[in-house]
Amino acid sequence: MAKGKTKSNGKTAGIGDDAVRKATGKTWNEWGKLLDKVGCKKMPHKEIAQIVHEKHGVGDWWSQMVTVGYEQLRGLRKPHQMVDGWKSSVSRTIAVPLSRLYGAWADKTQRRQWMGSREIVVRKATKNKSMRITCHDKTSLEVNFYAKGTGKSQVAVQHNKLKGQSGVAKSKKYWASAMEKMKKVLDA
Repeated sequence: MAKGKTKSNGKTAGIGDDAVRKATGKTWNEWGKLLDKVGCKKMPHKEIAQIVHEKHGVGDWWSQMVTVGYEQLRGLRKPHQMVDGWKSSVSRTIAVPLSRLYGAWADKTQRRQWMGSREIVVRKATKNKSMRITCHDKTSLEVNFYAKGTGKSQVAVQHNKLKGQSGVAKSKKYWASAMEKMKKVLDA
C-alpha cells in the first residue's frame, strides 16, 4: 500500500463498515479509493465533504463523517482532531430524573458542588435538553441531556477547541472525574 494510505480495519471515525455501507452504499475502503481517484488527499475538508454530498448524494451528517473517516484513513487527521482544534467526549447515565441532572449543570450553586470554582459562561441553554458553554480557557462545551427511562438520565459532554492530543487526554480525565463527583452529589 502506498505511503499515506491505510486500509480500514472495519471501523473508522468511530463508525463501522456495516453502518457506513448501510448509510452511504460504500465501505470505508471503497470511499478511500473513490476519493483518492478525484484527488481529495490534497483538498481541504470542506471541499471533500462537498464532493461526498453533491456528487455522491450523501446527506450532510454522513458527508461529514465520510470526510473525517477518509482524512483519518489517509493520515490527514487524527482521531479527535477537528478543523478548529481537538475534541473529547464523555458521558454518564445517572439514576436521577432529567430535570434534576439538568439542574446540577444549570444552577451555579449546585454546579460548584461538583465542578468547584472553575468558571464557565453558559451562552445558550434549552431546559432539560442542551447547553452551549464557554470555559475559562476559551474552549467550549456542548452538553446534551437525555431521558433514559423513569428516574434515569444521561449527560453527554463534548469539549471542543482543545490543544492537541494531550488536551484531549486532560479533558477526558477532568470530565470523567467531575461527572463522578456530580454523581455523588446527586446521590446524596
